[in-house]
Amino acid sequence: MISNMGRNKNWSGRVTRQSNALDLEEGVFTWKDPVRIARSLKNSAENSTRRKASPHSSAMSMLNFYINRAGKNLNPAQKKVLMKAKDELRNLFGN
Repeated sequence: MISNMGRNKNWSGRVTRQSNALDLEEGVFTWKDPVRIARSLKNSAENSTRRKASPHSSAMSMLNFYINRAGKNLNPAQKKVLMKAKDELRNLFGN
């Protein structure tokens, strides 16, 4: 019996690289500027023709997905940047 473990091990990385809903700028989640991250996600969500939810929901979902999937492997300083990016996204969308 062949295990799917090796094939599915990095599925979350594939999602962030090859999202079917948003075309993300390369390395967006590694940037140090939360405003730049939020603007990029907003732009990607607003320009997407494949998303199923509102631009705000799509952008926030992708950011949350990345934060949750990185989990304990996410550098604490970068997690702080990404959490600030969530606030910036809310501001950009007027929420």
